[in-house]
Amino acid sequence: MILKCFGTAGYHPSEDRHTSCYYLPDAALVLDAGTGIFRLTAELLSQPRESIDILLSHAHLDHVVGLTFLLDTMSVTKLRHVRVWGEAAKLLAVREHLYNSLIFPVPPSLEFVDLASQPSRLPLAADGAFLVDWFKLEHAGGSLGYVVEVGGRRLAYITDTTARPNSAYVAALTNLDLLIHECNFGNAHHELAEKTGHSWLAAVTDVVRRCLPAKTLLVHHNPLAKLLGGELKLDAEQIALNMTLAQDGDAIEY
Repeated sequence: MILKCFGTAGYHPSEDRHTSCYYLPDAALVLDAGTGIFRLTAELLSQPRESIDILLSHAHLDHVVGLTFLLDTMSVTKLRHVRVWGEAAKLLAVREHLYNSLIFPVPPSLEFVDLASQPSRLPLAADGAFLVDWFKLEHAGGSLGYVVEVGGRRLAYITDTTARPNSAYVAALTNLDLLIHECNFGNAHHELAEKTGHSWLAAVTDVVRRCLPAKTLLVHHNPLAKLLGGELKLDAEQIALNMTLAQDGDAIEY
């Protein structure tokens, strides 16, 4: 399986990173729709799809603003059907505010699906080729984590939460081939991480020690880190745990 990193920053883009968006070509599945989703157009020009699904973790702008970019994507590729999955209140906020006629007057034609209306273990593909579980995360306004099974491989997507090894979501992180976990801050800024509902490196490492995924990809990086000389650096233990720092443009095998 391949995961393509379209956007690996949190909050706003930087010179090197766009905001949260990841693509699973084997499932035509997008995780979040930050500014990085503009890269989906080139992807679908080279590997056409008529239908895709998008799982939203929550409705903060760095995770949803790219939904407006799909107007271009659907105009120049074969993409015709987009289903956007999330919590009802978050989907309503997107439809009422992001697509407000004064902000974005020509919205793309999307299907919005409330996860609460679906069974807790959801086969997104008609043939049941991949399954999705979801659960709540601790974050201002609420966020969702996901476990996605495709081709016998298990991937978890955990973003916009404060990592704690005793958090309820950790129990869902079993037998993972790939854990995608936010790590917005280095250890020096752990107080700011807790204040803003985000994670820091030592706390994410504690979670990794507990669930022992085959591979961990650290995402949702602070867009000011490089500018301020605070980029994350992994130590020998973290490298031994197969933790890596995501970069825009990465194609991760798992």
